[in-house]
Amino acid sequence: MVYFVRTAGPRDVDQVHKLLIETWHSSYDAIYGVEAVDKLLRSWNSPSAIKERIGRKGGEYIVADSGKDIGGMGFAAMYPKMAKTAMLHQLYVRPSCQNEGVGRDIFAELEGCFPDAEIVRVEVALPNIRAQSFYQRLGFVEVDRMEEWGAPNSGLPAVIMEKRLALV
Repeated sequence: MVYFVRTAGPRDVDQVHKLLIETWHSSYDAIYGVEAVDKLLRSWNSPSAIKERIGRKGGEYIVADSGKDIGGMGFAAMYPKMAKTAMLHQLYVRPSCQNEGVGRDIFAELEGCFPDAEIVRVEVALPNIRAQSFYQRLGFVEVDRMEEWGAPNSGLPAVIMEKRLALV
């Protein structure tokens, strides 16, 4: 199936929410357990959280859309704690669409959305080796590790990865 990357809007909230439920369970159930994943989904990826991110000023929220379904999503914004750094907060691809270039296309679009950025940074759950490998293929390298992925007191360790952007 062919997917086109476009800016997300309020009408996408329900489909994105379903995509995140499917993708998170596929990615994290074996790592954290179903109950913990359900809890994280409710707090981090609720429909209201998705709607807020879509409308966030200075952020870019995009989806890969086939015209029939949403195959992936990505959200990034400039990182206020580090100059000239864009933070990739989310990039998830429906399991049935993985390994088809959807994630690469989403990232390519996001990468061009921040002309003042010199670096793109992402935090990846430490046990999520598949995601780390994906980002390495895009040119990211590990720069640090942290004990609290996603939120304070999460207890979820993460790898911090960065990609230096080409200056035009």
